Amino acid sequence: MNTLVGNQPTDKLYTEIAGLLQSARYAVATQVNTTLLVTYWNVGRLIVEDEQNHQQRAEYGKQLLKELSKRLTKSFGKGFSRANLQWMRILYIKYPICQTLSSKLSWSHYCELLTISDDNKRSFYEKECINANWSLRELKRQIDSSLFERLLLSDGQANKEKVYQLATKGIEMSQPSDIIKDPYVFEFLGVPEKKPIMESDLERMLTRGIEDFLLELGRGFMFVGTQQRVTLNNTHYYVDMVFYNKILKAYILIELKRTKLTPEAAGQLNMYLNYYATEVNDEDDNPPIGIILCAEKDNLTAEYALGGLSNQIFASKYTLCLPNKEELIERVSKMINDTQSPKS
Repeated sequence: MNTLVGNQPTDKLYTEIAGLLQSARYAVATQVNTTLLVTYWNVGRLIVEDEQNHQQRAEYGKQLLKELSKRLTKSFGKGFSRANLQWMRILYIKYPICQTLSSKLSWSHYCELLTISDDNKRSFYEKECINANWSLRELKRQIDSSLFERLLLSDGQANKEKVYQLATKGIEMSQPSDIIKDPYVFEFLGVPEKKPIMESDLERMLTRGIEDFLLELGRGFMFVGTQQRVTLNNTHYYVDMVFYNKILKAYILIELKRTKLTPEAAGQLNMYLNYYATEVNDEDDNPPIGIILCAEKDNLTAEYALGGLSNQIFASKYTLCLPNKEELIERVSKMINDTQSPKS
């Protein structure tokens, strides 16, 4: 078969070779990453075992890492600072079974995960890193935005079962409510917290930062467009933002409100959902889901405005700054403790 067109390789030939090279690169990178993790785990194991043979472990360990760092750096170059050796030591302590390390995560991922002292919380971020294929930057952002605590508080309650579920499985998306966070954090927009913002400006800024917005929304979201037209009786309406979630197999319609949640907003979004269910959905699509992102939300208004609707509509508050992490953690701890306290 002739693979040349005017002395140029055909697109088919190029595509096949490019695919082969990409696969080879990925395989090599995965193997290198796995080898590196296993090696560092074994370095940590040797350090811990050596420490355990000495009575003055704390002082010995501190001096050991200092001297070991000097000698290894001299022989093998960068990468063996005392801090790095300490991470290798902690890696072995926190993951005593080497096979529990994931080849999908890099050494840098694990260094970031090891900064989290709570085992359940660390396990949650590790599971989500693997499930959602987070980069190191994405992992850092989700930790900084207190995703774990926000998910625990998103339905107004936290308990041991939910903590265990997040720690062992990450975010499960089996029903529409699983995709909802409250609040959503849009700190990547760079808008001062107290500065008023118009809905059109918020939409434009979210679209410009669509990569970060998709990350905040969660797994499986694909961007469809903004101001998607809905025409009824020659009257044009426009949905602020439309996404498709490939996990739930459903369109996600988002309405942005710079003020508090209103019944009118719920009614308007309900109309859009009915339109999408009838006119846009394919046969294998599930019913569309609506999310109202509002600057303020009270639960009583949400209960009456959204209750009784056949469509699935959720209201979430958004904030333009990162939540106070210490306050979130304190609230989670209090709620978990409350559920464990015996009823009088």
